This record gives sequence, C-alpha cells and structure tokens, in this order.
Amino acid sequence: MSDVKKIATRDSYGDELIALGKEHEDIVVLDADLAEATRSGKFAEVFPERFIDCGIAEANMMGVAAGLAAAGKVPFASSFAMFAAGRAYEQVRNSIGYPHLNVKIGASHAGISVGEDGATHQCNEDIALMRSIPGMVVINPSDYIEGRAAVRAAYEYDGPVYLRFGRLAVPVINDRPDYKFEMGKGVVLREGKDVAIIATGLPVNNCLEAAEMLAEDGIDAKVVNIHTIKPLDEELVAAAARETGKVVTVEEHSVIGGLGSAVCDALCEKAPTRVLKIGINDVFGESGPALELIEKYGLDAKSIYEKVKKFVNGV
Repeated sequence: MSDVKKIATRDSYGDELIALGKEHEDIVVLDADLAEATRSGKFAEVFPERFIDCGIAEANMMGVAAGLAAAGKVPFASSFAMFAAGRAYEQVRNSIGYPHLNVKIGASHAGISVGEDGATHQCNEDIALMRSIPGMVVINPSDYIEGRAAVRAAYEYDGPVYLRFGRLAVPVINDRPDYKFEMGKGVVLREGKDVAIIATGLPVNNCLEAAEMLAEDGIDAKVVNIHTIKPLDEELVAAAARETGKVVTVEEHSVIGGLGSAVCDALCEKAPTRVLKIGINDVFGESGPALELIEKYGLDAKSIYEKVKKFVNGV
C-alpha cells in the first residue's frame, strides 16, 4: 500500500470550493477560526471577498450562513465536526433545517482518526445528530475524488447538506474513468455472495482489503460504499442483503445512530437480515496516533476481516 496515493478528504473540500468558486459567484465560504485545518483557507486565498471568518463562534456562524442563504447566496459553513454538528446543533436544526435553507456544512476532523486531539474533538456522534434533522442530507465520502464530487453535488442540490471529512490521509480508491457520484446512490466496489460489507467514509478501503483476506479463506464478500447515508440507498442495501443473507456495516462513527442504524432501519422493513455493526461501541475515543486508534477500535483491515469471518462462520 506504500505506493498508493493518500490524501485527506478535508483537502477535497478546499480544492473543490475553489473550482466551484470560479464557476459560481453566489458561493460564500464561512469558517470559525479553523480555516487552515478545514482547508476552507484555500478558498479564502483565491476569493477573499467571499470568505468570512466568524471567529470561535460556531453557533453564530450557522446563523450567518442561514441569513446568506435566505438572501440568495450558497454558503458553505466550515468547522470541525464536533463544533459544526455538536456545539451548533440548535442553530443547525432551527435556523437551517427547520426553514430548509440552502446551507452546506463542511465538517472536518470527524471520527477517532483525529488522533492526538483526543475524545473531546473526536466526534463519533455527528452522523446520528445530522440524520435526525428532517430534510438534512448527510454525505461521508471515502476518498479525495469522492469528496470533491460530493462538494459539487452539495452545491447543485437545493437544501441543507452535511458533508463529513477526515483529517487523516487515506488511499485514493475511486480514481477510475467509470467513477460516478450520485447523491443517494451507493456504489458496489466488489461483488460477492457470502456476506455484504456495507461501509462509509475512511473504513471503505480497509473493507476492500479485508475482503481480499476473506477470499483467501473461501469467503466471497460483497463490498458496498455508502457515501450518502441520508437519503440511504435502501434498494441497494436490501438487494445486497437478499443476495448474501448476512450484512456487516462498518463506520468510523458510533454504532448508535449512524450507518449501521440506518441500514438496520431499512432492512427491518424491506429485507430482515442478520446484521453485525462494526464501529465505535458506545464509548468515547482517546488521545493517540490515528492509525493506532483505528486498530485499537477495530476499524483496520485485519480487525474487520477477523470480525466478518467469525460472523459468517457463526462464531
């Protein structure tokens, strides 16, 4: 894997904002004193007149974004996931979600891969919070290419969108001519008949590696990338469940309220199936190197492989 290009998904946010800014004068980017970290600072360098630093006042930033959207602009409000979804939840719900305003929220540094910043900054609850807001679209890209496509799709969509980005550089897995991003549609990355691994965000690449290990043991794993958690591609999820009879969800998020919960909600109605949820198991994170935390919390390829193998074998 050393020769595979790795880029953090937060870089896709800043780069695509610049591309969109050159095409559309209605885009305004806001940040809460974290422009270098969220990569919104890239936009500020090119379009300083369309960038607003709101300071360490995330709730106020969401109100400003709501006002800009009401005035016909397309604001992208940027901060860490912990602050964008957590600290500013009330403003996102009441000022953006309730009137269904055209605000895009760029939330970086999500999940335990924030690393040394520790539990207070490792937001493993943001997907649960955002998908509970009526009308809010929730997108969690798996790599740089998908991240850029997601930002563009968010601009083209009329309504509130929550975009989740990571700090850690991850392998680029969607660098192919036939790649197509469609909001609300999952992507089958690998066909298989024995188990369906449905993943989102950072662990998607690790699930592909785990599937290769499983193949060596004679287990044929289907791998599905769900970049849009809300609206969920329920038809694809149900079809994968019917084809394999067993489903495993994998996410760098709490197993409560995230992708796993969304998949279980869909399958209860459309295709009742045994499901194993892999994620953060109702605990807070801790400070440490990102890759070591991913391994400790069971989101690395080897851990996913071992858990799926036991699940398939009924252990």
